[in-house]
Amino acid sequence: MISHWYGLTNIDNSPEHFSFDPKEQFATVKDARSKGLQLLANFHSHPETPARPSQEDIRLAFDPNILYFIISFAAEKPDIKAFKIVNGVVEHIEIQIL
Repeated sequence: MISHWYGLTNIDNSPEHFSFDPKEQFATVKDARSKGLQLLANFHSHPETPARPSQEDIRLAFDPNILYFIISFAAEKPDIKAFKIVNGVVEHIEIQIL
């Protein structure tokens, strides 16, 4: 269960690419560790494309221990999906949103 989340700035300032601000990312990890929290997932949006990892998402998925959530706004109703990405292999994970 997710109990806390952190919002990070997309320093690419682009709807097609994202990069976390390294200072924010470091501060987030430090804060989470100080609170005894475990990083479970990372999420980002695809404003105009489906909720599936792009080639760039797969290339940048460095942590095999977390889920990667993608929310798509391409259709009228937002679509949220989760994926496990390990060594370039993508596995769709069923999720339940309460």
